[in-house]
Amino acid sequence: MKKNVLPISLLLVVVIMVTTGFSAKEEFDFSNIRMESESICYNVPLEKDMDAERFDVPSYNLSLEKGYVGFKEALGFKESQGRYTVINVYGYLGKYQFGRSTLEMIGVYNTSTFLQDTRLQEAAFSANISRNKWILRRDIKRFEGRYINGVKVTESGILAAAHLAGPGNVKKYLRSYGAISFEDGFGTSVGNYVKKFSGYDTSFVIANRKAKASRL
Repeated sequence: MKKNVLPISLLLVVVIMVTTGFSAKEEFDFSNIRMESESICYNVPLEKDMDAERFDVPSYNLSLEKGYVGFKEALGFKESQGRYTVINVYGYLGKYQFGRSTLEMIGVYNTSTFLQDTRLQEAAFSANISRNKWILRRDIKRFEGRYINGVKVTESGILAAAHLAGPGNVKKYLRSYGAISFEDGFGTSVGNYVKKFSGYDTSFVIANRKAKASRL
């Protein structure tokens, strides 16, 4: 029965537009139209708001806040601008810029398939962060809430830094209180990620030593 909702909704929109004669003077609000269980609620400027003579046109932004989705999307954008098919100059792959050895640890061996499979890349991210959380579970408990080099340490910052440098390098950074650090080939350090990705809610992540990437 649900399959018929979308065509009916679209037909309703067409009928309304035809009966109103596409009048430019009449505005129809599509913001609350429902299609299945999802509501279309995009805030789109009207034509009058886009007048070339106006300089106070509001900006329209999408915010993912500080939840888990916001965390992984922010990290993916920092790594590759969110592009799934990227291979950087050092051979790191995909949206989250995985190294081949890390992929093998979480059960991914065919990098060509990996680059073309967006669902597998998301699954790989989830598996890797779960594995890192297990490895760093004691350090998260010990250092969360403390300050290193003026930056408050949070679980999300630790997990992001582990994605960049590996959990071993993050342990060294934390246990030396920032004296021992790591930088990637572009000069980004563990401390950079601890700061940049601080304060996201990663409680959703379940620590799992044996996590593997699976599309199912």
